[in-house]
Parts: sequence; structure tokens; C-alpha cells
Amino acid sequence: MAIIKYLIRKSDQVKVIAGSQRGKVAKVLHVNKDRGTVVLEGVNLRKKHARPTQDRPKGGIIDIESPMHLSNVQLVCTKCGKPTRAAMKVSEGRKVRACRKCKEIIDKI
Repeated sequence: MAIIKYLIRKSDQVKVIAGSQRGKVAKVLHVNKDRGTVVLEGVNLRKKHARPTQDRPKGGIIDIESPMHLSNVQLVCTKCGKPTRAAMKVSEGRKVRACRKCKEIIDKI
């Protein structure tokens, strides 16, 4: 199995580029590297029937975020605000993610 380097991480801002949720910008809640999926805040919502618990005494139907594939999202650059593929650079002896459009460093790894 090939080792894949994922350049999208938890708490990144991403833009959905494919599917019914196309165009939405959201925060990453969880990245599953084994399946290659991400869970985004408020995007790709599904209904779930929940039985009554102490937290939710009435139970009912709730909305939960379901995972979507990493290929359907692009990282949003913090500097230029455009969706981009991240590039890896070496800066001051450390690997960093950089925007391919404005060439600015996004953050350090």
C-alpha cells in the first residue's frame, strides 16, 4: 500500500469543489487518513434517528456531519483566500505548506 501525504489537517479552512455541497467553505473537524475522508463543520449533513438519552431526553431526528472524500475539497489559503493545492517547501530547515497561487507559507508542520 502506498503512503500518501495528506496536506489537509484538522481546523483548516477548505472549500468543497465537487458534489451537491460545491462552493461551501467550512472548517475541518476530522481527517481519516485510512479512508481518505474528511468531516466538515455544517457540510454534508445527514439525518440520524436518536433514542432518548440524558443529554437529549426527547430523542428525535438529529443532523450529523458525514465524511466526504479528500479529493472533493481544496485547502483555502490564509493569505490570498483562494482555494489551492498545497505545496511542500523547506523553509529555515523545516517542511512547510505553501500556497501554489500566491507562493506564501500557510503554516509550519
